[in-house]
Amino acid sequence: MALLTYRDALNAALREEMALDDRVFLMGEEVAEYDGAYKVSRGLLKEFGPLRVVDTPIAELGFAGIGVGAAMVGLRPVIEFMTWNFALLAIDQVVNSAAKMRYMSGGQVGCPIVFRGPGGAALQLAAQHSQSFESWYAHIPGLKVLTPGTPADAKGLLKSAIRDDDPVVFIEGEMLYNVKGEVPEGEHLVPIGKAEVKRAGSDVTLVCHSKTVTVALKAAEQLAEEGISAEVVDLRTIRPLDTETVLNSVGRTHRCVVVEEGWAFAGVGAQIVDVVQLHAFDELDAPVLRVTGADVPMPYNKHLERAAKADPAKVIAAVKRVLYTGI
Repeated sequence: MALLTYRDALNAALREEMALDDRVFLMGEEVAEYDGAYKVSRGLLKEFGPLRVVDTPIAELGFAGIGVGAAMVGLRPVIEFMTWNFALLAIDQVVNSAAKMRYMSGGQVGCPIVFRGPGGAALQLAAQHSQSFESWYAHIPGLKVLTPGTPADAKGLLKSAIRDDDPVVFIEGEMLYNVKGEVPEGEHLVPIGKAEVKRAGSDVTLVCHSKTVTVALKAAEQLAEEGISAEVVDLRTIRPLDTETVLNSVGRTHRCVVVEEGWAFAGVGAQIVDVVQLHAFDELDAPVLRVTGADVPMPYNKHLERAAKADPAKVIAAVKRVLYTGI
């Protein structure tokens, strides 16, 4: 095992896949000369040259479209958005071109492309730069949506995404780039569409993804001090969704709390609740509860921002409600 930051794990995945397959190239704002806004592409320009690590103007719709066209003719582009908030300008290419190309061509034209960049809230970046869009893209047939929450999953899922023959939306946790974790050395692939139990437990299931994996694990640690055993299920992939792992966990614990950064209405957690009530209703000893971001644009004020985010205290309160100890 190697101890890597989330950032360096992503960098390693890009480097390995570009070395393995000369069809893979990286394109986006400041990915080359500046080594990426978050330094994920550090050293790649020097190693692979300007034809495979390509700086672009501030024109998300334009370079996303170039990527889609390149994928249609057999290349494997990795398109970096400086943040998924800026990708709103390119959403037509993601949703109406990349996601639909295989279907509209009757299977004749694929689109093996990865759209990647940071999502979710950071610190005091306010309303326009703190949004979680995974539920938006997960709504679209034809897209795969990945949200790694650890360095090991970041590396393994990005490598799998680059090798996948369909378009992948790869949303990195903006607050995770400096987080360190053990990453297997050598070839490391994480299967798309497979959740993972990050912590075993028996009293309640905490379903999470991306940055909320850390939130759920911290809550589980604090709950353990009170004698409450929480199982933490990291979705890792939002679409295709691994319902089996979630349902198996709920079948063991009989209680469920879903934790996510995004807004509650039509969010990822709503889909989890639907799956659980449809397939595991008789297993439940309490209603499924959700811990989400507040239903407001993200405030700039740091105290209000903290109040708007999902945190361990809110998760613990929800767990005690489903256990009927904190009503």
